[in-house]
Amino acid sequence: MVSIQLPDGSRREFPGPVTVAEVAASIGPGLAKAAIAGRVGQGDAARVVDTSYRMDGDTVLAILTDKDAEGLEVIRHSTAHLLAYAVKELFPDAQVTIGPVIDNGFYYDFSYKRPFTPEDLAAIEAKMTELAKKDEKVERRVLPRDEAVAYFKSLGEDYKAEIISSIPAGEDVSLYREGKFEDLCRGPHVPSTGKLRHFKLMKVAGAYWRGDHRNEMLQRIYGTAWASKDDLQKYLTMLEEAEKRDHRKLGRELDLFHLDEHSPGTVFWHPKGWALWQEVEQYMRRVYRDNGYLEVKGPQLLDSTLWQKTGHWDKYRENMFTTESEKRDYALKPMNCPGHILIFKQGIKSYRDLPLRYGEFGQCHRNEPTGGLHGIMRVRGFTQDDGHIFCTEDMILDECVAYTALLQKVYADFGFTDILYKVATRPDARIGSDEAWDKAEHALMESLRRSGVEFVVAPGDGAFYGPKIEYTLKDALGRQWQCGTMQVDFFMAERLGAEYVAEDGARRHPVMLHRAIVGSLERFIGILIEQHAGALPVWLAPRQASVLTITEAQSDYAADVTKTLQKQGLRAASDLRNEKITYKIREHSLQKVPYILVVGDKEKANGTVAVRARGNQDLGVMPLADFLERVTGDIARKL
Repeated sequence: MVSIQLPDGSRREFPGPVTVAEVAASIGPGLAKAAIAGRVGQGDAARVVDTSYRMDGDTVLAILTDKDAEGLEVIRHSTAHLLAYAVKELFPDAQVTIGPVIDNGFYYDFSYKRPFTPEDLAAIEAKMTELAKKDEKVERRVLPRDEAVAYFKSLGEDYKAEIISSIPAGEDVSLYREGKFEDLCRGPHVPSTGKLRHFKLMKVAGAYWRGDHRNEMLQRIYGTAWASKDDLQKYLTMLEEAEKRDHRKLGRELDLFHLDEHSPGTVFWHPKGWALWQEVEQYMRRVYRDNGYLEVKGPQLLDSTLWQKTGHWDKYRENMFTTESEKRDYALKPMNCPGHILIFKQGIKSYRDLPLRYGEFGQCHRNEPTGGLHGIMRVRGFTQDDGHIFCTEDMILDECVAYTALLQKVYADFGFTDILYKVATRPDARIGSDEAWDKAEHALMESLRRSGVEFVVAPGDGAFYGPKIEYTLKDALGRQWQCGTMQVDFFMAERLGAEYVAEDGARRHPVMLHRAIVGSLERFIGILIEQHAGALPVWLAPRQASVLTITEAQSDYAADVTKTLQKQGLRAASDLRNEKITYKIREHSLQKVPYILVVGDKEKANGTVAVRARGNQDLGVMPLADFLERVTGDIARKL
């Protein structure tokens, strides 16, 4: 007998081995029809399997449908294979390479003799729909590695053969067939192509084979797939809105910054963009000051011996910009941690000095691949609101609790209140004892419990030197952005010889807490621009007020009004051009200026201003003092 335990705790007994599909059928025809895959086992041992998977012993099983996140992932992965099937039907000479699931969709890379056109994309999508309607069964088979290599070579699929050749000799590989198309894959897949109904191909991009610029440039077709037509349409509508909010487009239109091939992956900030940057930085500087952080500044260029001691030279060197001078190797720092340790080591530190909190707006450089760069969201040169807390083991929990509360306040001030929390635990390749990892992981999880928030655990996603909390915020479109981190590190300070004098007079190594709230300032500003569609809150707006004249007769008064606003700390400017007032109002409205002040002869005579708020709101005529009270109140309330 085989006993299958279901998620509700009930059990079903079968006389012998049974498939996931058969269990679903025993529950009811509705579930049998809806079943996409199954999750066998529980906890870390759980895995997602095909509905054809046969269970020959007692186990725990959850039937997955398109309403489950794991079921949706299976749909997306299977749709990637459907894409490859359609391409091979239309373009038999194309070679298939890899096609993984990504956020909200999938992609597949192809080698073909000419670029795919928009017309090709439409034809491929139509062919996918045609193949899906055939509802062809998806079947799995297993071949020895060498036999699989020979099979794909016989098909002319050299890339697949190369992938399989990299698998250790003697191992078996799994293949999935639907209709005339068979592909290498670990699975799982939907039981038949008829389950794939709500998809759309999005775009074609270039991608080097295996991510190496020395290899052939392939064509990557991106697509999205969803459980329902409504979900697909909601996603496409969100993408349309996201395109309107694209920080690269708004950066040009609002004259905030530009990117230039003379320095790829770095940002040229224009005056208005730099005003926004400074507002974010000065706000974070006040956060440092008000929460016990001492601001420091370390050098950009550090000797390779330092990076060797931390382990970065061996594990991260390909992502570092390096140089040589007088037969010494140096690297532009990709992170600020080692520099803070060197600062900590200057002079004798006592347990009474702890916790010692350093903060730095540290400029870092990482050699990101060109294909991975994205506006100011993903760059090679960036600045972090980086902080490191040196403390004892007993202080970790309190510091983490205080940090989460601080991060929540900062995010709220910037307009983000929906935060997701994840604890990334020890990876297989790590340093240090399990005892130290146990302490670090427990402290992070307990700190979130004390903060009263729910969190998920991501097993194995921690860094080689410590676990971390990842703080992810949701924006106005529901998109998720991982920004903040808190990482417990028992090892780096020890590797670099940092010590403090304990209460008993012994020398001990401090625990190091790595933390950042906004993370990369460039990326965070990009998120802010998209969150507010360029219409930034008054306190962040690069220009908070524009003073517009109706005729040249008000030029002196407009200049005086502007000067008064500037003396009160406002970012204000006057527009004295000899243009129609309607034209000037429209132009400044398109620049998303929060307040437009219009002055004519009456306003000049009475010492007043006619105020228009963003969104075409006419607030009427008021004394300048009243406007100042209003706008300073907005700024104080972070509006």
